[in-house]
Amino acid sequence: MSPRLDATRVLLADDHAVVRLGFRLLLEGAGAHVCGEADSGEAALRRYAELAPDVLVIDVSMPGMGGLAALERLLARHPEARVLVFSAHQDAVIPSRALRLGARGYLCKRCAPEEFLRAVARVAAGERYLDPELAPAVALAQLGSAAHPVEALTEKEFEVFLQLAQGRSVNDVAKDFFLSPSTVGSHLYHIKQKLNLQNAAEMALLAVRSGLVEA
Repeated sequence: MSPRLDATRVLLADDHAVVRLGFRLLLEGAGAHVCGEADSGEAALRRYAELAPDVLVIDVSMPGMGGLAALERLLARHPEARVLVFSAHQDAVIPSRALRLGARGYLCKRCAPEEFLRAVARVAAGERYLDPELAPAVALAQLGSAAHPVEALTEKEFEVFLQLAQGRSVNDVAKDFFLSPSTVGSHLYHIKQKLNLQNAAEMALLAVRSGLVEA
C-alpha cells in the first residue's frame, strides 16, 4: 500500500517537464500538494525561498549549477531544509556526496512509484532515506573500502568536475557558480593533478565510465 502524503507541500526541481508531470501526478494522487516547480538549480533556490516547502525533490543533472551545488547553497541559507535528491546515478559517488552535503535522502529514478512516495514521506517526517539498492555500496564507500578516484576531490572540485565533464566551458561554469574564471581554472588544474588527467576528453571519459554523466 502506497504511503499517504496528505497536505505535504512539495517543490519539484527537474529540467524535464514530462518527468515533473509524472512526479506531480504521483504525489497528488497520494494527497500531497505540489506547491511549485523548477527547471534548474538556480530556479530551485529562488522557488524554495518563495514557497518554503516541506520537502524539495531535486535532480542532480540540471542546467546551470546543477543539483549538488544548489543543495550546498540551499542548506547554507536554510539549514532546516528537507531535501530528497532524485537522480539517474546508481553509483555510490553521487549519493555519498549528496548525503555529505546535507540531503535527507537519495533515490534512484529507476525505483518503483511506491518507493518514491515512501522516500518523500520519510524525508517530510524529518527522517533519513537511502535507496535500498544503493545502501551497501554507499556504506562501503563511507568506510573507505570502495574508494572511487573522484573521492580525492573537494566538494567544489567535484561540482566543477561534473560541469566540465559535460562539455561546459570554464567561463560558463564560472558564471553559474559565481566564481572568477581564474578560480575555476585553478580547480581544473587540481582536478587534473588529482585524477591524472591530461585534457577535457579524458575527463569526460572518466565521468561517463564512472556513471557520473550520461554518454
